[in-house]
Amino acid sequence: MSPTGWFAMASAAHVRMGCAGGFMQVCHGRATPLRRLVAGDLVAYYSPTETLGGRDRLQAFTAIGVVEPRAPYQVDMGNGFTPFRRDVAWRRADPAPINPLLGDLSFSRDNGNWGYQLRFGLFKVDPDDIKRIADAMGATLGIVERGCRANSA
Repeated sequence: MSPTGWFAMASAAHVRMGCAGGFMQVCHGRATPLRRLVAGDLVAYYSPTETLGGRDRLQAFTAIGVVEPRAPYQVDMGNGFTPFRRDVAWRRADPAPINPLLGDLSFSRDNGNWGYQLRFGLFKVDPDDIKRIADAMGATLGIVERGCRANSA
């Protein structure tokens, strides 16, 4: 059985924090979306901006990796914020702008409203889409060369 592909959305600054820590966090730390993932699933982060709520448009895929076996877990970040996270083996990858890929990705091809799905924070996609994005990012999903560079494209 082939792995499921997922798109997650966060600012590039937040993606960098997750890459550095080997985890992902979605939907303001909610656990439910993370429970849909299973070990071996492929995940790519899309960052509309560099910073949360910023006007610094980026519109690029900024991280890609493979979900690890550990179940979602909760962390205390202080001030009453206790988000859930999921471990991910991030691959070395360079950011890739989304615009050149829109015609090749199943979720956006012939879909003028493709961006609406991103509002959910995490959604299932065709694993071939993840592989196309990995190619655009210069990443190899099967090789464990960990780390990401969620910097500006």
